[in-house]
Amino acid sequence: MSELPVEPAAVRTRLSVMMFLQYAIWGAWLPILYPFLLGHRQMSLDEVGMILAGGAVGAIIGPFIAGQVADRYFSTEKFLGISHLLGAVLVWFLAGIDAFAAFLAISVLYGLIYAPTLALTNSISFHHLPDRDKDFGKVRVWGTVGWIVAGIAIGQWLLAKHSPAEQLDAVEAARASLEALSSNGAGEAEITTAESTLQQASDGLAASQNAGRADAFRLSAIMGVLMGLYCFSLPHTPPAKNAKEANATKAAIREIRRQPLVTLFFLAVPISIIHQFYFVHTSQFLTEIQNRAGGEDLAEAINAVFGVGGGGLMTIGQMTEIAVLALIPLFAKKVSRKTLLGLGIVAYALRMALFAYLPAIHASTGISELVIAIAGVALHGFCFGCFIFVAFMVVDEETTPDVRASAQNLFNLVIIGIGIIVGSWFATSIVGAWATRADGSTDYTALFGVPMWISIACLIALVALYPKRKRSDVVEPTPDVEDDSESSSE
Repeated sequence: MSELPVEPAAVRTRLSVMMFLQYAIWGAWLPILYPFLLGHRQMSLDEVGMILAGGAVGAIIGPFIAGQVADRYFSTEKFLGISHLLGAVLVWFLAGIDAFAAFLAISVLYGLIYAPTLALTNSISFHHLPDRDKDFGKVRVWGTVGWIVAGIAIGQWLLAKHSPAEQLDAVEAARASLEALSSNGAGEAEITTAESTLQQASDGLAASQNAGRADAFRLSAIMGVLMGLYCFSLPHTPPAKNAKEANATKAAIREIRRQPLVTLFFLAVPISIIHQFYFVHTSQFLTEIQNRAGGEDLAEAINAVFGVGGGGLMTIGQMTEIAVLALIPLFAKKVSRKTLLGLGIVAYALRMALFAYLPAIHASTGISELVIAIAGVALHGFCFGCFIFVAFMVVDEETTPDVRASAQNLFNLVIIGIGIIVGSWFATSIVGAWATRADGSTDYTALFGVPMWISIACLIALVALYPKRKRSDVVEPTPDVEDDSESSSE
């Protein structure tokens, strides 16, 4: 069994490596899942929605099962190691499975195994960091870096190995022909034909890239094995055997019934739905834009850094997330929580608006479609930082110390569990199907317009319902919560 190093820097380094691998495993395949299933495996929208929701079901149930095991029977580092080794096997199989039922079953099982490790890596960090308030952010940011590195690696791999030169040349020739016809004042019929040719060339290139996305699961599996083996070297973290955990959850439910938590939990589901629209559809959306851009100088420069396939370009959102999270402590004491949450919702609405009306913005301003799309992706940092991150801060501030962890888990369950299940179904079977044209292409104005209006509705609800005050005071334990804790622990 490994011993905890004396030097705090050594502790931070070991835990930072853990966080890097933890989120690189996830970031390798999650952004490309939708176009892989829909574009390569040829699954229906309903089937894709069920698979996305199936993983979230595992995310809801898994932590409860793992919590009982890790808190009572296994040391955390051993539980993490075994979980990641099992998860690596499952995610490797996902690369080769083409049957819906089998893919769904493996996805649910993988969610059961992987989801608990998210909370447990936080737990092991809190247990061993000398100053959790000062050091945890420095450790956790390496998880975001891992996500970025994995996304760019997949994008570069798709560009190098799954973007055939002849298809790239066909896209460039079709794009150049369309530009020449447009600048020479060609007739509408000629331009329409050229647009169709460009679309066909882009579709052929996308098909090759969709097939290559299977390698993202294989990369995730390789990193899962590395993570599993590495976890056995982490500092020993024995089971807590906390008998009051279930009771604390019950007490936390009592506390979230009052303001501002009741409004925050109310908004969590629609915000999670909006979030899911982004993670389900953006990779394919960006892939089409990147492929249409063809040999443009800007496109070539961007592809050289981020690769193709959308996933690499989406890491710009994680980059801005790091910047926003670094800035939040500078404003947290000066700006109300309501204002920060509102800024996050505005960012959600603006991002969806840029995606929905991208062609119109491009036509009226002349700004490159790629630049507009990147601006929308970059807003992810404000969406996550100003709403999701600040929301967890509010939950921490507005609950008593003895139920704080349980309240955080409940909010996490709503965000990555219930919200993703509802959001996956809504973004695929309902809105996704409605926004699909007769020829199978997607009407992105209709698709992204829905979460834009949901964002606006959430902003109105926040303004109307969230109480006005500059800073939240930590609440004091109330007698009825304490009495309930004692009676429930029997």
